[in-house]
Amino acid sequence: MKNLAIIGSTGSIGTQSIDLAMAGYRISALACGSNIDLAEQQVRQVKPAYAAVFDPEAAKILKARVADTETIVEGGEEAVLKAASFEEANMVINAATGIAGLKPSLAAINSCKALALANKESLVCAGSIVMNAAKEKNVPILPVDSEHSAIFQCLQAGRKEEVDRLILTASGGPFFGWDKKMLGGVRAKDALKHPTWSMGSKITIDSSTMMNKGFEVIEAAWLFDIPATRIDVVVHRESIIHSAVKFIDGSVIAQMGNTDMRLPIQYAVNYPERVRNPFDTLDIFKLSNLSFYTPDRENFPCLALCEWASEKGGNTGAVINGANEIAVAAFLRDEIGFLDIHAIVSGALEQVEFIETPCFEDILESDRLARAAARKAIQQKG
Repeated sequence: MKNLAIIGSTGSIGTQSIDLAMAGYRISALACGSNIDLAEQQVRQVKPAYAAVFDPEAAKILKARVADTETIVEGGEEAVLKAASFEEANMVINAATGIAGLKPSLAAINSCKALALANKESLVCAGSIVMNAAKEKNVPILPVDSEHSAIFQCLQAGRKEEVDRLILTASGGPFFGWDKKMLGGVRAKDALKHPTWSMGSKITIDSSTMMNKGFEVIEAAWLFDIPATRIDVVVHRESIIHSAVKFIDGSVIAQMGNTDMRLPIQYAVNYPERVRNPFDTLDIFKLSNLSFYTPDRENFPCLALCEWASEKGGNTGAVINGANEIAVAAFLRDEIGFLDIHAIVSGALEQVEFIETPCFEDILESDRLARAAARKAIQQKG
């Protein structure tokens, strides 16, 4: 029986993971952010042995609220890492947002836990470090992102040497077909209206700029050991095909499903077995049209920036991610415009020194410098 630790339990992926786990898995540890009301509800629902809250002060509040339970509550980064390496768990679902998920990913791997990874930034920022650690510890990394789960499933149809290309699908976001003149007036409330997926605000903005798809190119390159030059992105507005693999004989194997993250979560947790779903699945007879378009890299240049970074390697992913996290937060506060996000990230890349083979400390320092460069750029715009 799977015994789970869930990092980022109060986020979108975390809450869905708990819903699925309640159907037959033990949850030994949770780690959450600032949503203490939901964290209390989860503690009472799943009765974990351990709960961590990144903010020590928020942890005190949760500890007082669940004092009548047997759950141990602790706060701070070390508490989150303790949850990610909790002794009773044999699998960690890392659904944290941003680079904050990197250390928990490494903690899980170094504790020899199977890692169900929804935190793409772990590989965007430190792909070489994470994948080398997993190889050394012989720990499986099971993708939870819908696109990478789809590729993982499609790859079961052939051997690695038979793979020609990976095909990542993208919804195109809410501004598909818009030019830069139109995008110049976009504000956060507009970008948060995703056409097909319900996600957290940060990833929804990243989807609208296509930065998220760029991150997924970097992630796919590390997960499947395929260079970015052999990874295609196609805009598929209906979000029914979640991704595909083209083999050397010309066959294209695609994975289809509803826009429901519970399917990739369930596949990762149960791999290599499949189990019957407790939720609605795709009814192919209700499909009327599937459309495909070439991505617009001119008006949505964040995708091309990440594709370049995937080929360049080094610390470029950490710089892009760090600057993007600051820029997106400013955009959500209506402090900068939509097009400023790419400009700020590109500016940070020019300012932070390139490191070809970064160690863990280099990654953290690159992240710090990128954030500082982004903050300075935002202040200058203000």
